[in-house]
Amino acid sequence: MNSILVETGLAGAVGTGIVFAGAGLAKLRHRELFPGVVANYRLLPPALEAPVALLLPFVEVVLGVGLIASGLTGGKLAWLGWPAAALFLGFAAAMAINIRRGRAHIDCGCGRSQLRQPLSWGLVVRNGVLAALAVCHAVAGAPATAPDAAGLAVALVAGLALYLFTLLFNALAALAASPLASGRR
Repeated sequence: MNSILVETGLAGAVGTGIVFAGAGLAKLRHRELFPGVVANYRLLPPALEAPVALLLPFVEVVLGVGLIASGLTGGKLAWLGWPAAALFLGFAAAMAINIRRGRAHIDCGCGRSQLRQPLSWGLVVRNGVLAALAVCHAVAGAPATAPDAAGLAVALVAGLALYLFTLLFNALAALAASPLASGRR
């Protein structure tokens, strides 16, 4: 397997794992608000909104921890890239549907309640990129020879950098959409 794909997959597993784990934990901290976020998307029958809002944060945390473990063990759980990509693409689709409906004003529910973040095409693209990184991990799988300590350290550092870049993107997008950015009050 191409070493670039393997290294990208390992870094992507760590980075997307941290994104999922962080988002899931933030949703759990604000679990009283999250059912309203799910309902705001207007994509599920009302009977499914509460169960999805209850289960999704746990799914994100478990998937995130699994991806981090996979990235740091040389891809032993690389198959987790497939459900991770499906979840990212599902989120992207939900956002795109609402933007097309003219409902870009709703909060994305990405787990960062301190900065309300309305839907945007940038978030759709961000989720597509994260899905692609998860697919890289799934496709690369575990290499024939386990990465050495330096390779795993690079995966960890690159994964952390990906996560920090995602946080920066989210914060800048949320601030750009805030009333303070345009001088509105």
